[in-house]
Formats: sequence, C-alpha cells, structure tokens
Amino acid sequence: MCRDGGNCNPRFMRSTLYTLPASQDLIKQSNLVMAVTVSPFARLRPDEAVPPLVDLGEIGPIRCHRCKAYMSPYMQFVDGGRKFRCCICESLTEVVPEYFAHLDHTGRRTDAYNRAELCLGSYEFVATKDYCKNNQLPKPPAFIFMIDVSYNSVRSGLVHLICSKIKEDILPFLPKEAGSETSSIRVGFVTYDNQLHFYNLKSSLGQPQMMIVGDVEDVFVPLVDGFLVDATESEALIDGLMELIPELFANTRTTDTVLGPVIQAGMEALKASECAGKLFVFNTSLPIAEAPGKLKNRDDRSLLGTEKEKQILSPVSDYYTKLGQQCVDAACSVDLFLFPNAYIDVATIGQVCKVTGGQIYKYSNFLADTDGQRFMDDLRADVERQVAFDAIMKLRTSTGIRATDFFGNFHMPNTSDVEMAAIDSEKGITVEIKHDDKLSVENGAVVQAAILYTSISGQRRLRVHNLGLNCSTQVSDLYRTCDLETLVNFLAKSAVRQVTTNNPKAIREVLVTQSAQILACYRKNCTNSSSSSGQLILPEGMKLLPLYANCIIKSDLLQGGSDMSTDDRSWLLYAVMSMGVSDSLAYFYPRLIPIHDVKPDSTGLPSPIRCSAERLADNGVYLLDNGLVLFMWIGLSVDAHWIQDVFGVQSAAQIDIEKAKLMELDSAVSQRVREIVKLIRSERRKHLRLFIVRQRDRLEPWFRHYLVEDAGNNGSSSYVDFLCHLHREIRNLTS
Repeated sequence: MCRDGGNCNPRFMRSTLYTLPASQDLIKQSNLVMAVTVSPFARLRPDEAVPPLVDLGEIGPIRCHRCKAYMSPYMQFVDGGRKFRCCICESLTEVVPEYFAHLDHTGRRTDAYNRAELCLGSYEFVATKDYCKNNQLPKPPAFIFMIDVSYNSVRSGLVHLICSKIKEDILPFLPKEAGSETSSIRVGFVTYDNQLHFYNLKSSLGQPQMMIVGDVEDVFVPLVDGFLVDATESEALIDGLMELIPELFANTRTTDTVLGPVIQAGMEALKASECAGKLFVFNTSLPIAEAPGKLKNRDDRSLLGTEKEKQILSPVSDYYTKLGQQCVDAACSVDLFLFPNAYIDVATIGQVCKVTGGQIYKYSNFLADTDGQRFMDDLRADVERQVAFDAIMKLRTSTGIRATDFFGNFHMPNTSDVEMAAIDSEKGITVEIKHDDKLSVENGAVVQAAILYTSISGQRRLRVHNLGLNCSTQVSDLYRTCDLETLVNFLAKSAVRQVTTNNPKAIREVLVTQSAQILACYRKNCTNSSSSSGQLILPEGMKLLPLYANCIIKSDLLQGGSDMSTDDRSWLLYAVMSMGVSDSLAYFYPRLIPIHDVKPDSTGLPSPIRCSAERLADNGVYLLDNGLVLFMWIGLSVDAHWIQDVFGVQSAAQIDIEKAKLMELDSAVSQRVREIVKLIRSERRKHLRLFIVRQRDRLEPWFRHYLVEDAGNNGSSSYVDFLCHLHREIRNLTS
C-alpha cells in the first residue's frame, strides 16, 4: 500500500535515481541513467486513494505564468500569499483573488490541507474551454467495432463468435465514469472484406440498414446520424444486426481484404461525429486487396538473429505511420485484434497502434472452439478498461535538468508534447532526463507530469503527478537510492529502440559494457580500497543488475532467431515498448511458483522460487508466468492423488494437454489451483493462455527457454557464467 503525502504513488511515476547528481560530470562518471517511467493511469490497489478531482470553476487550473507548470505542494507562497514561486522555473506568479489564502507562521497556506493540489502528489483539475479543441467542450467518446467478414474469418468461427457474444459479454461492460450507473460511450459497427459495410442502428428504425462503400481508394462515411448509437436505446437493432451478419456472409468466398481504408473510415466517422473514440479492428489476413495500405508478403525468418533482421522488423512503408498520425489528430485510437494463419506484417500494420497509443492482440491459427474464450476475455477487458482519450502529456523538470528522450507508443509532433489518441492503465512512458546546468543540493529537484485528456463521460481534465527528488555531489548517494527496476525498464526500451537501426550483437555488447561501467564506477569510488580486487562488490540496491542485464540480453527481444516467427518478434517489440515497470520486470524475470504443495485453505499466491531448472523437482508442479504466457510444468513423479484432484485422471500421461484447461472439480486442491491461476491472470493486461507441459515432453524445451537463470538453447549464458564474465569486465575497467 502507498499513501500520497506530497509525492505521487510510485505506480504513477518512478525514477531510476531518487538522489540526482548535482552536475553532469557526476552522471558521466557513474554511467548511471536519469530517467522516469510514467504510467499516468496505473491501476491502484483497492486500499489506495484515487487522485481527487479539483474543480476551480471558470478560473481553471492555477499555473506558473512563465513555464506553465501546475500548482503543486512544491510551489512556495510569498508576499503574504499574494504570489507563489514556481518549483520548476523559480519565477514569481501573482495569485488570482479567487484563489488567495493567508499564510500561517510557517509560511504555509492556511487552506493547504483542504486543497488536494497543495498537499498531494497526484490530483486532477477540471479543464476549462481554453484546454479544448476550438474552445468547445468535448462530447462523450465512442467505440467502433470493425469486423472482418472474409472467408478466413467466417471459416475459423470468428464472425459467429463475435456476433453471438457481443450482446451479453461485451456491451454490458462498456466503461462507466466513477459513480455513474450507465456508460456514456456510444457504439457503431462496420463489417469489411474488400469493401466496407456500414450499419444504421437508429433506435426509431424497424431493422438495421446496411450501406456499402465499394470505393476503397477514396473512402467516405455514408451516414452520421444513426451510425454511433446508445447501446441500450438501440438494443433491439443491435441484436438483429448480430443475427444478420453471420447469415449475410455465411457463403462468402472473398479472401482478399483491405485494412487501411477500414481504419480511415473509422477515423472519418469519429471526426464527422466530433468525438474521440477507439476502433476495435478484427483482422485475419495480410491486406493484399487493391487499396491504400496494400501489402505484400516479405517474410524471411532466416534473417532473424542476423545483421539483416532490421529489414523485416522495420515497417515496409510509412503509410500506416502517417495514418496513425492522422488518427491522433482526430483523437481516434486503434486496437488491432489479429487472427493470422500466415504472415500478416505486424511490423508495418502495428505502426497505427503504436502511434495512436493502441494495443495489438495476436491469436495465431485461431479456432473459435479452442481460442474463443481467451479472445473474448481479452476483448471484454479491453472494452471495460478505464481509458483516457485525446491525451497530451508534458513532463516539466526543475531548472538544471530537462527531458531529452521519450520511449513508448505515442506520437510526438514536437520535442516536448507526447500525444496519444488514448492511454489506459497498462501503458508506461519512459523519459530520459539530462543536465543542462547544475542542480542545487539544498533545493533538490521536482519532476511534474501533466496529462490533458478527455474522460469516459466526455469531460476535459488534467491529471498531474509530482515527484520530488534529492540532489547530491557524492557518487555513493546515487547508488544508494537507485531504483533498479525502473533502470531495467529504461535499458529494455532503449534496446528495443535500436533493434531497427543496429545489429543484435552490437546491442547486446552495449548492454554488457554499460552494466560493467556502472558497477566498475561503484567498485572504484564507493568501496574500501583495501578489499581484494578479485572480490565482486555490488551496490546494495543493484545486486541484481547482472541478473536483469543477462535476462534482457538473452530474451527474445534481442536473441530471437528463426525459431520464432517474424510477426511474433515484431509483436513483442511493440509490447515491451509500452510496458510499465512491473510488466517489464515480470517479462524479463518470470515468476516460478510451486503449486504441488499448496494448502487448500491458504490464500494469495504462493512464494515464487528462483527461475532455474535446478529448482524443479520430479515430484513437483510449477506455474511459470512472464506476463504474456502461462505454463504449468508437471514432473514425472507427481503424486497421483494430486493429478486426480486437479485433472480428474489417473496419471500425468492421461492429461489432455491440447485443451490446456483446468477442470472445475469439487476437490479443495482443484479449487485452490484454479484460484491461483485466476489471481495470476487478474494481474495481467491480457488473458494468459495456459500451456500444460509434462516433464520430457515435446513442449519442455519451450518452457525451459523461460528459465532465465540457465544457459539458453541459442548459446546465451547462464546467470552464473554471465556474472563471471561481467566480473572480468569490471576488473579490466578498474585495473
């Protein structure tokens, strides 16, 4: 649990260093990195306070007149409360009469603890018209579901699945504003193959009306009134449409599809309705039909892991990047749900999600019977997740430091504004900070992240997070307050950035060198000179840096070869780039949880063990979770009673690993195991597919690939070997 006492909850913003170096020379000497990872809408625990909403009426949010920083607990009031000194640029701003309050004997405002912006690190302001496009308050956002009805989609059961489930499993879970009983979100539906089909669902109609757009070269929206509707008011028509769509396209033989015009049409529909929104695009194949955004199959898995891999991991053209930028301008976010049986060029089409702040979901060789529940769970979670629309983030820092580089999935029209058509609770933006002058040791430094956005109900708001940091001239203080987990997040995203411009070997070498230099500086400047040079001495807060550095180096991000598909590698690059700190940590060092000895009456998750094959017992059962996939490893000598209680069969050999589903049995052990799996899944942004792996089975090498402390099949080092290698590098640097 975290209590906000003037610094924001670390779930919202974390820094690699909580004591900043006073000068640039100190950061160069240590080779450490100054960076923050911001997850502005991160999920909080039930016992943690949500940032309160402050409404100052027509005067709007109080800001510094010079740098435009927002009022915070770090602003200092002077001249009897008539002015305040900015914590960012140190200039004085006059306090408007409506906001004036007297100061007490300590120089603090008498109403400080009655105003969230004067005593908390995180809070929200209701924005005035000045913060809105064209000085007009926004309308509630909309969701548009765009369904591929080509032959592949119908054959796999996808069309029938979506249409049969959307009424009961999706639409009732449209996101609501806190305290509201109904959702303000309007919905619309489009189907497509090599042309587009819009549907009029106006509640006054007797049945849905279908309008076809055949000109995909210059796509247009055939209707505005009746396309985006209230899901409750038009419930009967939506029900009729969901029954009609599978019938209309049941005998289709169209295999060629378009994609660019589909996204373009969704964007134009939102623009015509003058609202922000999100497109849920369900797509099954490479868009090869004659239309803007047409792609060709350029897959060549043999290039993965070589110096030429950047050719196929980079977008083939900038069409989808530019389309994404247009979507951002229209406040239109795009989530792609991909169901490919072959290459679909995620590297190229994924750009539209990357730029708009959207998400890519991928279900290879999809079949409704086996993968349907996982997809519907993902779709429902995506729909009901709290989302901020039409968002602009600006990071302001104290005089002496400035934000220089930004990592994540967003669009930057200039060097300081981070724009996203939408951002949700799972997205993290990492920002590198550098010196442009010296910092004051006495005053420290402040970082303020301000996000202007449109809420679910259509209200324009500002969410502000403040983080106060110390400053020091001693290099030892930097190591003492270093946040290794945030540093790992930065190093990983920095490596992803280089994948499309550098060769993988060079990226791995940079990580080794940087890790060695960081630890060598500590050895040289912060330890007892009498200690043996053969002794490896690590900072208390960075003892696991060698472990995490090796995990990044040997991960599929940088080590992925032809044993994984090109699309899977591209998808992974996009996924890691948008991760917050906890998600990236879970990916690089998976949790390995023993469950064969859990007590049925226990609660919570069992304690994880080190991620190594040495920890696996032949009579044990273990769950491995890396945030993207979930394995259950079953040893050959597991107690037959445990197998019977959990799977309802006599032995591990009889378990149906193809279905990989836990049966709902009445036994206490079965209930406890299912509860653990449910707890793990609830912590992740997507439904984790469960793979059951028996010891010495054909899937075991894939499972062991994620035991990151061991040597990899691709020649990557074990943790112990890497630690020895890093120690040699440190000795060479310090000798």
